[in-house]
Amino acid sequence: MTLDARQIDSLLDDMTDRLRELLTSTGKTDPLIIGIHTGGYWIAKKIQQRLGLSVLLGELNIAFYRDDFSRIGMHPHVAPSQLPFNVEDRHIILVDDVLHSGRTIRAAMNEIFDFGRPASITLVVLIERTGHELPIKADIVGKSLGLKSDEHAKLLGPEPLALEIKKAE
Repeated sequence: MTLDARQIDSLLDDMTDRLRELLTSTGKTDPLIIGIHTGGYWIAKKIQQRLGLSVLLGELNIAFYRDDFSRIGMHPHVAPSQLPFNVEDRHIILVDDVLHSGRTIRAAMNEIFDFGRPASITLVVLIERTGHELPIKADIVGKSLGLKSDEHAKLLGPEPLALEIKKAE
């Protein structure tokens, strides 16, 4: 199973509309957008464009914040996070491509709090897999998938975006 660029664009349009409504109804004006490296950043950039926001886009690389770092090993191309703004008392839109265990989101929030204490964090994900290990729920979800334990969802991109679902290797 795959989702092609057209299907992902349709999900992004819907997600952006629902995010705009959520921001308006909660009075969260002038939010900052942070994407999790790499797929979350690709999605965040597209949402930022659709929202028409001119604020700088932040990128988190949470490799060193993972609680399973010793298990997944060192990634040779780990780059530092880029947050070209102050997060203190700001409304943050945190974007990732796939929400599965919740560990990546927990690590991302830990890193954000190292930069300051935001007023709020709104979580936006393209794909939400069932069976989270941690009690983390996205505010905006593009599509929920019930994948088998041996299946893996991976966002390919950045242009064009495609989502590939295959057996874990």
